[in-house]
Amino acid sequence: MPVAFDHREGELTARIAGEIDHHTAAHLREAIDEAAESVLPRLLILDFSGVSFMDSSGIGLIMGRYKLMQSMGGELRVERASPQLKKLMNLAGLSLLPIIIS
Repeated sequence: MPVAFDHREGELTARIAGEIDHHTAAHLREAIDEAAESVLPRLLILDFSGVSFMDSSGIGLIMGRYKLMQSMGGELRVERASPQLKKLMNLAGLSLLPIIIS
């Protein structure tokens, strides 16, 4: 599963493409964590515009990155998710956390 990064002025954007399931989530976790730990951003943005499918592994991916950013004193934002993915995130309770989902 491809993930591309863009870092500028305290923000790290991870653009994710494809499907997020139990087969791809581990690779994404490792790549995003490595990038975040190397640049220490104030804001980590997960760009879901290229994500076509997500199961509960995607929820775990978001939650883990939320916890990582909390431990680093930063914030997490999920951007450009499809209406179906937003619905899944809200059903999983992510809207109850201080995560911006747009």
